[in-house]
Amino acid sequence: MPSSLSPRAERFFLLTLAGIQFSHILDFMIIMPLGPILMRAFGIGTHEFGLLVASYSFSAALSGLFAATFVDLFERKRLLLISFSLFALATLACGLAPNYLTLMLARGLAGAFGGVMGAMVQTMIGDAIPYARRAKATGVVSTAFSISTVAGVPLSLWLANLLNWRAPFILIGILSLLFILVGLRILPELRSHLNKEQRSHLLSATFEVLGDTNHLRTLLYSALIIFSGFTVIPYITVYAVNNIEISQHDIPIVYLVGGAATLFSAPFIGHTADKYGKVEIYRLVAIAAMIPLLVVTHVSTVPLWLWVVCTTSFFVLVSGRMIPAMAIIASAAQPNLRGTFMTLNGTVQSLAMGLATSLAGFIITLDDTGRMVGYSKVGYVAIAANLLAIGIVSRIVMHDRAPQAR
Repeated sequence: MPSSLSPRAERFFLLTLAGIQFSHILDFMIIMPLGPILMRAFGIGTHEFGLLVASYSFSAALSGLFAATFVDLFERKRLLLISFSLFALATLACGLAPNYLTLMLARGLAGAFGGVMGAMVQTMIGDAIPYARRAKATGVVSTAFSISTVAGVPLSLWLANLLNWRAPFILIGILSLLFILVGLRILPELRSHLNKEQRSHLLSATFEVLGDTNHLRTLLYSALIIFSGFTVIPYITVYAVNNIEISQHDIPIVYLVGGAATLFSAPFIGHTADKYGKVEIYRLVAIAAMIPLLVVTHVSTVPLWLWVVCTTSFFVLVSGRMIPAMAIIASAAQPNLRGTFMTLNGTVQSLAMGLATSLAGFIITLDDTGRMVGYSKVGYVAIAANLLAIGIVSRIVMHDRAPQAR
């Protein structure tokens, strides 16, 4: 049973988790808009940059898979804050990295501890918040994505432009330290799961999840959605600077406007999906998302304002697919296996991010003038994966269609 928290304690609990997620998401996101700066600083191309981005995702996938075997053996707060502390140290190491290989190693460590953090945050919500308020609670914590896009990424890019590429990682490390101190004071200890009957062996729940055909179909659906976005997302800034001829100093505007738009669009999409059906709204948003996927990967030199229109529609629709999709995914899990299933889902999503980024990095090349070549092909790959996800969603069985809130 979920722990009993007063309304005030619950509010501070969720805000603290949102702060922790903010640090994690900002650390993951910032490497992508820093692409042009890092490529110049280390003298690397798109292939090496793709591997740098993917190292975080692959490490998060492996750690998430590993975490599925032991997350239920430890008190939640302690495991989260230990993982968060190691994540903060790894992020600081990114800011101090003297060369490309060291930076890749530090990114891998940050991804490994970040993967455990992500699983723990979702698990703590499930432990502490009753089912009737769990979706709203998840929405509060999920605002970390929009806030990191609106405030975190532009501020980090401003620091990178003003000082150097190391500054954003040091800032994230300092913020993480502050949230660790807040977490020590605010987060409750969650031990109820420790009293449950132990499973026959560590992998028994994992085998149960992977033995269910509906679970496997849902994990494939989840992977395709992520794959279709992350073939394109990591290279948007490089394409904007090298091909669209947007100034690196104007890139924060792109993220500020796009992130601000999602602050309004995300609640609207979520409310509409609850009212009219998650599968139906997912299909509509996913079909609409193919337009910005195509435009962003094909457009040539345009003014800043028009590029902002293109990327804002991309932020709204491509990320908007995930709102009904995550509700579908969570409902597809057998209730008694949801914790393990969602941890494995995080692993699958991280693996899909890494594969998508790596594949796109090998499709894309730079010509003699520094312009990206092959981004349009990446757009077609993204659309193909998106269409496959749209086709699979109708075959997913949802186990707990809760009554709709009116």
